[in-house]
Amino acid sequence: MFSQKSFSFLSLLASNNQREWFKSHQAQYEDEVRTPALKFIEAMQPHILSLSPRLTAVPKKVGGSLMRPQRDARFSKDKTPYKTNVGIQFRHFQGKDVHAPGLYLHIANEGCFLGAGIWHPDSKALNRIRTCLDENPNAYKKALAQLRAAGFEMEGDSLVRPPRGYDKDHPMLDELKRKDFIAIKNIDAKQVYDKDFVNWCANEFKQTQKLMGYLCFALDLDY
Repeated sequence: MFSQKSFSFLSLLASNNQREWFKSHQAQYEDEVRTPALKFIEAMQPHILSLSPRLTAVPKKVGGSLMRPQRDARFSKDKTPYKTNVGIQFRHFQGKDVHAPGLYLHIANEGCFLGAGIWHPDSKALNRIRTCLDENPNAYKKALAQLRAAGFEMEGDSLVRPPRGYDKDHPMLDELKRKDFIAIKNIDAKQVYDKDFVNWCANEFKQTQKLMGYLCFALDLDY
């Protein structure tokens, strides 16, 4: 599936991030990046469904679990047209985009990692999660314990001050201030092209189940 060639192509793309170059190297992209990614998604499918039948693993070039290579540069100072990473998300079937709860693999020369949770939820979803944290903190604490034991850490943006309606002395204040509920585990690039990477990923994602279940419960989603 993935190989050193996948990383080499991403490095070349970073140095030649132009539409003309990408178009002339489309076949190389297909062979060394997209095809391995789609094979990975297909191999992960039974593992993902065993974690939850509500998660999706769709090996399609467009509209599936593989994120598109084009960047959305409309609101960015960086106008380069292509991402220099591979992003794969196994998200909840009721989610319409990357802001749905899901599992994630990020591959880049700058660093690779596994992720689980929800990134940039909208205000309604964020309020639901905070309410759940306030009313049901123990299950969340158990999720954090499972994550930390497996080498995951909660990351993402947080508020500077307590969210509206919550006291500055709330025992769960640091968690309530979160704007992202994402658990991250950094991995070595060599792990990505190990022959046992699929099974290894499946076992790692098992350690995020309490968090995924908690977030779906908070958002009134089946899991």
